[in-house]
Amino acid sequence: MKQKRAVRNHGKKKRVPIKHWSHSSLMSFLRNPLAWYKRYVEEIYDTPTTPAAVIGSAGHLALEHYYSGAPKDIAIQKGLEYVRSIGDFEINFGQAKSKAARRAKRAAMEADYLRAIGYYLARPPKHKVLGVEVRGVVEVEGLPIPIKAISDLVVESKVEKGAVDIVDHKFVASFSKGGAAKSLFVIQALFNYYTVREMFGKPVRRFIVYECKKTKNADGSPQMRRYEIDFQKHAQDFKVFHRLINDATEEISRRRVYLPNPSDMFEGDSSFDIYRLELVSEGLVD
Repeated sequence: MKQKRAVRNHGKKKRVPIKHWSHSSLMSFLRNPLAWYKRYVEEIYDTPTTPAAVIGSAGHLALEHYYSGAPKDIAIQKGLEYVRSIGDFEINFGQAKSKAARRAKRAAMEADYLRAIGYYLARPPKHKVLGVEVRGVVEVEGLPIPIKAISDLVVESKVEKGAVDIVDHKFVASFSKGGAAKSLFVIQALFNYYTVREMFGKPVRRFIVYECKKTKNADGSPQMRRYEIDFQKHAQDFKVFHRLINDATEEISRRRVYLPNPSDMFEGDSSFDIYRLELVSEGLVD
């Protein structure tokens, strides 16, 4: 039986159905509660991944090897091997139903990966790296359950002596609108802030995002963009983050029925099938 964590609210203890929050689990809950319940409470991981997610994972794997000391060609090969290791049944090919269409889609995935990682490694950002793929689950004062995050890189800060910066990589079809002010970036940054602060015992100054575009810009403009979140300028966001985590925890701790979100572009159909077929029949939390 899964352990459930008790939280106190207005003098009453409630049971929380998860052990910790992560950026991905929080976003999943906000987007599609039933899909969240299936994955993070029931721990059923049968939803196919997307070609874009495979390319992103391959890119992260290549950079993990590169920043751990591997030559560029070896790092690129490690990512390519990952792409080729994913079975067809694990990928949502969309409209590509025939074998020929899937082969073409796979070839396009490999080409996109090689193009994107090539753009990045042509002139890779230089950092004094302190940690690669840093994983942590930490308790945070004022939050009812721990939070978890994975930081691509933890590096020495170039703007504050003795502090560290966090580096995140994203492989995208188009650059994000809103830049460093984008809410998704800020929320992710705060998950990473707390885990890195606890694990390294140093001030955390910035969250730096490098977006690498998979398709070539026709106008010859740079294929990469850099966004920076300086935590000293985001005091209000810390308060909002705490409120969001506390409110989300309160929401999943009450007795409720989890409903699907058919409009979710990622898991809408899957969540509605779960609801229609009653595959998660006990979608209630006591």
